[in-house]
Amino acid sequence: MEHHITIQSEGIELAATLHYPAFGDGDGQRKADERLPIVIIAHGFVGTRIGIDRLFVLTARDLASHGYMVLRFDYGGCGESSGDYGAGGLDALIDQTRSVIDYALGIDCVDPQRVILLGHSLGGAVALLTAARDKRVKTLVMWSSVAYPFNDIVGITGKKAYEQAVQSGSTDYLGYSLKPVFFESLTRHQPFEQLRKFNGDVLLVHGTSDEVIPVDYCFLYQKLFWLRSQGQCDKEVVFQADHTYTGGQAKEQLISKTRDWLLVQDKRKQDWNDWTI
Repeated sequence: MEHHITIQSEGIELAATLHYPAFGDGDGQRKADERLPIVIIAHGFVGTRIGIDRLFVLTARDLASHGYMVLRFDYGGCGESSGDYGAGGLDALIDQTRSVIDYALGIDCVDPQRVILLGHSLGGAVALLTAARDKRVKTLVMWSSVAYPFNDIVGITGKKAYEQAVQSGSTDYLGYSLKPVFFESLTRHQPFEQLRKFNGDVLLVHGTSDEVIPVDYCFLYQKLFWLRSQGQCDKEVVFQADHTYTGGQAKEQLISKTRDWLLVQDKRKQDWNDWTI
């Protein structure tokens, strides 16, 4: 079951889709009175909640079929949401993500101890930065994540676009008007410096043929996550997958590896809770 909803965030209307799992006694189904884990999907730079080749739609439906609630949304100025993308910089994206968490935790059947934030590309960095300051996020999934926001995004837009924004006050990138405040905000946020503030479990996934964000970031992220005093970090490298996991095999591996990891973490935590009781 899917519902299209609108979430308010600082005067901006965020278009979102909420996926409910099936209820019953079959495999991957939840009991009607059970508290449910929720996965919140954060898309990447000038993306949408649909994803390239419907990546986020397929992911949400797969996870919902295995008992998860899933909430995917468009950042301000993207997809069907109101506002101008990047108008408030990276801080606005973090604030919007937290507004979506507010909404998710207002749903009666959601388990506040099983809030999962899944981000792709720049959305991966935003998810991490959000989790570092918002303790309600318990688990983090990062797909092909940006590690150096300014360098990585300027690498996508091109240096000329950045220079034009600085000189003229804005630049057009694929129809999006990006202003200096957006680029300036990218320099202020360093995911590698913030990740130790998140104590939950992390899954990193990256494709070996990613020409947008280097796969090396995945290995570096894991090394730094391992230095934390709490929380585990696993990684999955998808052979020959590009930045958006184009193609059925790459997409299926991405979704299945993510789903299986989440199910294992969920079972481990439930078993631990049963043992401690």
